[in-house]
Formats: sequence, C-alpha cells, structure tokens
Amino acid sequence: MRTLAYGEWPSPIDAATAAAHDGSPEFAGFVGDEVWWTEPRPAEAGRRTLVRRHADGAEESVLPAPWNVRSRVIEYGGLPWAGTVRDGGGPLVVFVNFADQRLYRYEPGGEPRPLTPVSPVGQGLRWAEPVPLPERGEVWCVLEEFTGDGPSDVRRVLAAVPLDGSAAEDRNAVRELSDARHRFVTGPRLSPDGRRAAWLGWDHPRMPWDGTELVLADVAPDGTLRDARTVAGGPEESIAQVDWTHDGRLLYASDRTGWWNLYRDGEPVCPREEEFGGPLWKLGHRWFAPLGNGLIAVLHGRGALALGILDPETGEVVDAAGPWTEFAPTLAAHGERVVAVGAGPHSAHEVVELDTRTGRARVIGAAHEDAVDPAYCPEPQVRVFTGPDGREIHAHVYPPHHPEHTGPADQLPPYVIWAHGGPTGRVPLVLDLEIAYFTSRGIGVAEVNYGGSTGYGRAYRNRLREQWGVVDVEDCAAVALALADEGTADRERLAIRGGSAGGWTTAASLTTTDVYACGTIIYPVLDLTGWGTGETHDFESQYLESLIGPRAEVPERYAERSPAAHADRLTAPFLLLQGLDDVICPPVQCERFLARLAGRDVPHAYLTFEGEGHGFRRAETMVRALEAELSLYAQVFDMKPPGVPTLELGR
Repeated sequence: MRTLAYGEWPSPIDAATAAAHDGSPEFAGFVGDEVWWTEPRPAEAGRRTLVRRHADGAEESVLPAPWNVRSRVIEYGGLPWAGTVRDGGGPLVVFVNFADQRLYRYEPGGEPRPLTPVSPVGQGLRWAEPVPLPERGEVWCVLEEFTGDGPSDVRRVLAAVPLDGSAAEDRNAVRELSDARHRFVTGPRLSPDGRRAAWLGWDHPRMPWDGTELVLADVAPDGTLRDARTVAGGPEESIAQVDWTHDGRLLYASDRTGWWNLYRDGEPVCPREEEFGGPLWKLGHRWFAPLGNGLIAVLHGRGALALGILDPETGEVVDAAGPWTEFAPTLAAHGERVVAVGAGPHSAHEVVELDTRTGRARVIGAAHEDAVDPAYCPEPQVRVFTGPDGREIHAHVYPPHHPEHTGPADQLPPYVIWAHGGPTGRVPLVLDLEIAYFTSRGIGVAEVNYGGSTGYGRAYRNRLREQWGVVDVEDCAAVALALADEGTADRERLAIRGGSAGGWTTAASLTTTDVYACGTIIYPVLDLTGWGTGETHDFESQYLESLIGPRAEVPERYAERSPAAHADRLTAPFLLLQGLDDVICPPVQCERFLARLAGRDVPHAYLTFEGEGHGFRRAETMVRALEAELSLYAQVFDMKPPGVPTLELGR
C-alpha cells in the first residue's frame, strides 16, 4: 500500500465511466412469454429505449433513436408501455414517445403508428399505464389533459383509446371512462373476468403517500364504467397499489396500521411491521404481483426491499435466493414466472427472473458487468445514528477505498454527505459508480435516509411533516458530526450535496449551519414562496402544505425556511447545477438565489445544461457535473486530484 493524501489517489473510475453506467432498467413486463423493459441510453441524448428479450435469450432494442419511451404524466412519469400477443401471433405493443407524448402502436417489422392526437392547449395530452384490450379494440390508460397554459390547468381521467388509430387526429374519438372526481388517478386494473375495474385516486393537498382512495367500478357490456365507489383508503390512509388475485379478489397495499401491508378483500394477508409498498412517485410502480396459482410475488422489508413469494393462506413469505439485496418497484408476473429489477452493493440493477416452481432466480437482462476492477469500489456500511431527541437516523457510509493507496496516518479523510431527493423517498444500497468516483480517490460518502424517508414505517415518514428544512437538515448534520466525532471523517473537510429535495436540504444546510465547508446544489428547490405558487408542476404544487404547513395559517414559515431568503448567511463555497428545461425545479429559482447573493464575495459556480430537465440523463452533462463537483472539493479541501479540469469559481 502506498500512502498518498486523501482526495489525490489515482482512480480508473473517471466521470465518463460513471456517466455511461448511470440509470437502470425500469418497467419490466411480459408480452406473452417474452420479457420486455425500458433501459437508459446516456450516450444517445439520455433517451430510454424499449428492450425485448427473445425466447432464445437475445436482447433487442426494438426502437432506434430518437424514439424515447417515457411518459411525462405528473412530470415524474409512469408506466409508458404495455404489450399483448395478437390473435395471429406476434407482439402488439403500445408506448408513449417522450418528444410528443403521443401514444403509439408498434408491431415488430413495422413502423410505430400514432394512436392519439397532439393538443395545442398548454402542455398537451399525456398518457400512462396503458392496458391493451384487443378484444375491445382499445387501450385503456390514464389521460392527463391540459386545459390551459398554467402548470395546474390540468385534468386526469381514465380513458379508452382506439387501437385502429382513429383518434390519432381526433380528440373526440378518445372515450373517457371516468369522471374527474379525483385530481389524480392511477391506471385501471381489470378483474380476471373483465367485469370490474379498480384504480386509485387522490386530491390536493395530499400526496399519494399521505392518503389515497381505492375506487371500484363495474364494467358494463358496452365498455363503460358504472357505479364507481370508494371501497378503501382515505385522507390518512395511503393505498400504494391495487390489483386482483387469480380468483377475482381485490388485493391492495395499505398503510392503515403504520406500515404498507397487503389486504385481500379488506382482510390483512401478512401483517408485519415492514413495508410491502412504497411512495407512488411514478404511476405504474408495482410492489406486488399476483400469480395464477394463488401465490403473490412481493417486495418487502424494512429499508431495503427483498423479493419474496407470499402464500396468502398461511402468511408465509419465502425470499428468493441470490446476490440482490434491493429491488425496484417494477414487479410483473406471468404464469409461475416473476420478473423484477434487482441490485446490490456490488452490482447495478439488472433484470431478474424468478421461477416460482423451482425457486430459481437468474439474470435475464441488462446483466451487470464490472466497468472497472471491483477492487476500486467501496464497501458500504449500513449504520444507524442518533439524532436530536434520541431519534434514529438511517444511513449508508462509504469509506474511502483503494486497493493500492491509503491516506496519511496523521490525517482523516474528507466526507461528503449525500441528501437524497424526494424528500419522501429512500436511497437504495446499490453499486453506484458516482459514489465510487469519489471513494476511489480518497473521499468518503455518507448517504442519509433522514426523517421523512420511506421504508421505515409511516411514523418515520411523518417526522418531516411541517419540518422540511429542519429535520432533514438536523439529521444530515448529526450524521456528519458523528462521523467526525468518532474519528472517521475530518471535521474541517465536510461537504454536502443533493439534487431536487436533496438540493433544498443542501442549500438549507449551507445557510443555517456551520457544519460544512462547501456544498453541491443540484436542480434544487430554493424559494418556497415561488415554488408553491405556480413555479412548479401540478403534482407537487401543494406538497408544501404537509412539508411546511398550511400556507393560510403559517405564511411566514415559507419565507423563514427558504434558502433564498437567507442568502446573506451563506459563506461556504458552492456549486449550483441546473437543467434549463426543468419544470419541476425551474431555473428561475437559481437565478433568484444568485441575485440575492450578489456582492457577498462567496466563491461559487453556476452551470446550466440545455436539454436537461429534472434529473440529468445525458452522458456529457453527467461528466461535466461530476468533474466540476470534484474540482470544488479539491479547491476547498486543498487537494490535487490528477486529471480533473479546474472549475472556475466566481464571487
């Protein structure tokens, strides 16, 4: 082992390598016996392609560039494709194309044909969670329709789109299935006999993890939905997913006990103090999938979610064997087969198939391949820290790691606290080359699942109610200071970074604490008074009612908590990264923040990226952002990492 200053270790993990392996397969499903899924292409302007796995195991990207299979419903998107097998054989697939948000019909060997029109009103028509019904000549799905130019001039209903293309230029040919009684709806789930449909609905100011309603309706012979009624859920009960068992019983995940557990016709199936569901950030997320033999494939656990098979008669769960310790909410089942997307601390997300008859699980798509020698990747530690008032704080700690280098005996390494987005979310413990980019150079990383994160029950989630900008900031600081106090991290070389809600936590931390020497703020929320009054999209436009408090009752709190209102307190250098096409956290927030910082003589850089929205997807963007972030730390922490362009810091 060679001794070299922390932050200056040579690493084979450059920013281009990390960017090339960013993103993961998503929305896996069956088309007949075949498994299909979407997959990122960072080098192709960040598009998502649709991948087909043939019977012989060969993978095919069925739609070439520039086709981009991604929905913009509620801006975070939703299930953008579905398929079935035609009577004559062969797949029939419908999908949403990102550029125009139209629904298309695709059959291998032909060109995609549009099924829906383009609307000149506002941001147009959008679709998600399609269900092809060839016997009816329709595809049922969620329709999000803008009625004006404002971000909240929008309505959402269930709709039936003709499969023959007759609605491609005619909005009137789209048949609406539900009324607009709910502001938000998920896609319809049809009972096995096709006589009933179930879906979820909720309204402002609730978010889906606060309270949703399970709606049940009868499907009439003419294809209309009748007698829609609420059968479960409410303002303080979150139902995350609904489906049907093989014998036509209603199955759903509810957190009425404080944990998302499964219920069958209203009766608990496997009551446990662990999660069988999660936050519905994207329409079409699936945490369970009923099998034809009566068993149920489930994702479950505290924190990390394991893949298991639940026997609803006994309540027994048998987990799938394998190296995967985290599974994404994208389960699908066909016969006795289950397809999932799994990962672990030493492997990125890959498509996994479980044969429930044999219990065998195997990788069938997007197989992980080591981009570099695994010896350069970190060994994470799952930790629980103690925060204010003795509360638990869950975190993942990634110490600096290199097979050939170590730091000086008289030095402690710098550490960067990573605050995840959401804030109602959780960071998974999976191989992330962005983390390895830093740890392999001698910079530690700690990911904090602060109070408000999911995976630990509703009480943990509710810690952030009216406390955003307080609990998240305190929990991140508690982890940072604990690492310093125990001799793991250098107290003088602590940084914080985060994107979206994590960008908020980063900016709030830099303006209200003296814990950090610098920070990286990525497409953040910075000004609550603007963000909550028309500067963001409809889905989160009233999120602050629970995160901060009712605006009508505590208007002063919106200004008090906003980092933009406290720019005069900022003294630490920072890097601000922003996509110019971001409609969730728009650039105007960054511009307002910087204007209020003018003349403060604080070293900083502001990098913007054309064509990027909320979440960077293009390889060149990710390379520039990572290198700039490392350069910030190098300058503030007095390190000289080899081969990294210098970021110019202005004042």
